[in-house]
Amino acid sequence: MHSDDEPALREKPMGFFDHLEDLRWTLIKCVVTFMIFAVLIGIFLREFNDVLMWPLHSVQTSSTSLELGTTSIMESFTVVMQMWFLGGFVLAAPFLLLFIGQFVSPALTERELKVVLPLCLAAMILFLCGAAFSFFLLVPSTLRVSMEINEYFGFVMRWTPGSYFGLLMWLVLGVGAAFEFPLLIVLLIYMGILSTATLCKYRRHAIVGIFIIAAIVTPTPDPITQTIFAAPLYVLFELAIIVGRRLEKRRAA
Repeated sequence: MHSDDEPALREKPMGFFDHLEDLRWTLIKCVVTFMIFAVLIGIFLREFNDVLMWPLHSVQTSSTSLELGTTSIMESFTVVMQMWFLGGFVLAAPFLLLFIGQFVSPALTERELKVVLPLCLAAMILFLCGAAFSFFLLVPSTLRVSMEINEYFGFVMRWTPGSYFGLLMWLVLGVGAAFEFPLLIVLLIYMGILSTATLCKYRRHAIVGIFIIAAIVTPTPDPITQTIFAAPLYVLFELAIIVGRRLEKRRAA
């Protein structure tokens, strides 16, 4: 029996096999949702391809004509699989987080639920913001720098669909995942493992770490692209410190 000060669970305890059954249905719902979006992408594959080609078309000029061409028999199939995976995952991500939240929520107390739900919502928003930032700004910048380097040396650009969609998938998913790091900082502050004073003390080290992450995620070594990626990460780092201070003040009160 719970005491008055001990947080009670929101629902009655479930058996081991009940949890397995809930987990099975959660996985089924996640897979079905992903497949629904993958099928929709397959139905409107040409239109979806036109959307994904926007970063390349946005950097092309009247003097630069660049057409993608396959170099192997199976490359077109690989591109279709990349479009299915990238589009299906990004479009289904909000629903996947919802299903996972529904699975975890019965085991949480009211206080824990008030923390988890905003974190899940923030995770979804940050991932989508990171994916949009990469698609509309970082990918075109990367392509533009690559085209300028090729033109400077007089190289003939023979880009393939596999290399283009591989770059697109890596940057969109990688930047979307990188935008989640402020949540990790806030969570560590909430758990008392990290403090904002420590973050402020090692702010310079954090800047170096952010540029290292930018160098790993961005495929080009030019400092312009890396700075474009590192700038919003540093802004998110400072926002995490602000949120962390509010958490520390609330805990002290």
